[in-house]
This record gives sequence, C-alpha cells and structure tokens, in this order.
Amino acid sequence: MAAGHTDIHDPVMVDRIVELLSPSLAHEGAVYLDATLGLAGHAVAILDANPGARIVGIDRDPDAHEVARERLGHRTARADVVQAVYDEIPQVLDDLGIARVDAILMDLGLSSLQIDRRERGFSYSADAPLDMRMGVGAQLTAADVINTYPPGDLVRILRRYGEERFAERIVERIVRARQLGRIERSGQLVELITAAVPAAARHSGGHPAKRAFQALRIEVNDELNVLERALPAAIASLAVGGRIAVLAYHSLEDRPVKRAFAAGASDRAPAGLPSVPEHLRAELRLVTRGAERPSATEMETNPRSASARLRVAERVREAV
Repeated sequence: MAAGHTDIHDPVMVDRIVELLSPSLAHEGAVYLDATLGLAGHAVAILDANPGARIVGIDRDPDAHEVARERLGHRTARADVVQAVYDEIPQVLDDLGIARVDAILMDLGLSSLQIDRRERGFSYSADAPLDMRMGVGAQLTAADVINTYPPGDLVRILRRYGEERFAERIVERIVRARQLGRIERSGQLVELITAAVPAAARHSGGHPAKRAFQALRIEVNDELNVLERALPAAIASLAVGGRIAVLAYHSLEDRPVKRAFAAGASDRAPAGLPSVPEHLRAELRLVTRGAERPSATEMETNPRSASARLRVAERVREAV
C-alpha cells in the first residue's frame, strides 16, 4: 500500500449496510460491533450516519489497527479498537463491560490491506513469502502447510476449502517439488499449480491458482471454524431490536451464515402444536430476503465486490 494509505478501496455495499443497520443504532449510546474492522471503511460510514453511537472494532491483524485508527480520525473518541479474532466476541465485550450490542457487522474474507501488502503472501499475482497469516500470533504459515502436510490432507484442503477439481494433480506436483527443497514463495506455488491445471482449464474461471490460494488461506487462519463459533456468539450478544449483517464472498462462508440465521428465525416447537409457546418462538427475524448482491454499478466500479452476498437478521426476543 502506498505511503499515507491512499490506496484504500471502497467498502463493499456500504450504503446498503448503513441503511440496514442504522435503525438499530439511532439512539444515544448505541453500540456497534465491527467484528472485522479492517481499514474501517464501513465503520466510518456507520458512525457518521449515527452520531450517538459508539464502536467496538475487532481485528486480528495488527497492521489494520494503525490504518483503521487513522481513518477513524476524530471518531476514535467513540471507538474501542481491540486486537482479537472475532470468535472472541464474548471475551472482548466482557472486558469492556458491555452486556449487549445494537448492531454487528462481519465482513468476511480478506481485507484490502492484506491483499495489497504483497509481503503477506495472500496474493497469487505477486511473488512473496508463503505466509498468509491474518494475525501475528498464529504459528502456522502457508509454507508449513505446503511443505509438511501429508498428500491426502493437502488434497482434502484444496477440495474442501477451494472446491478445486484438480486437487490431486496439483498435490502430485507439490509433493515432487518439495522433495527437492522447501517451497517458500508464492511464485513457486503458482508455477506448480499452473503446470498441473490442464491448458484448456487455465483460461476459464479466473486465475488457475485462485482456488488453491483461497484454500490455503482458510486452512492457515482456521476461517470456517472461527466463523462457526463466532455466529452464535455474535447473535447471543445482540440486544432485542439489534441487527447483525454478514458479508460473505463465497459459498463456503455463506452457507453457515444462512444456516445460523434460518435456525434463529425458526420456531423451536415440535410440529403439530396448535400454538407455539413464547419460549419456543423464533429469536431472529430475517431482514433481507435471501442474500442480497451488489448493484451492477458497484460490481463494475469495485471488482472486489463481485462475489459479495449480504444477509441481515434482527433479534426479536431474548433466548429463554
């Protein structure tokens, strides 16, 4: 990223998110939890639209904190920025003495900062060390996965987290190459993947390394397990009338969000009861019908939004 952080990309679906979360943040003292603060693009827009609200911003990436605080500017007087993973929401709120929050945003996937800082190793378009850690506390790197995982585990990861149909061919290339020495750089891995993917498939569906790099990133950062833990914790922290918004960027992220929202928005009474007891009624109301997508204009002007899917739910009663 250029000095002064001028290369900051527009937050995805920001106007729609402000519109959907602001009804829960209009009162004085409302608390907005940004569970994936990143570069604070959404946070700035939400705080500006709701001058009586304060923010708790969570991000595991310490590089993001500096940029986020700079971008928040005078709004930092209404902000608590915490280095944590977003499945640690209960502990973060407890440490701050906050019992309930009024709105939550989870913007999943990579931030612009992580993509643009090439030395982090997330991008397949630039040669860099195979790192891919979102936080400094993590020990496992993408190079560790590539060089030490058994072939069967590598195939499983590429298939499960990248939905990579050429997983076996790619892993065969990786295993042969690592016998000659460690694979340490993203450029090496891109060459191996490209050579393994049939020529006819290299020109469709984006860059041939896209799926494998996604899979490695998810494995290194335990992203899907973190999400599975974070969703119930986030919903439990919502006040009645509070709203939670989740931006997912691929089906692996969107599926658990859809399941969690659908479960919360369903009565828990056995089928056939003439009436549903109050304590078994749904705790959530779905605000969006299915997953909303960015407008065609946004997808054109902000290509990183193209795969985004937004779901929003509102808490309508406390759990009993």
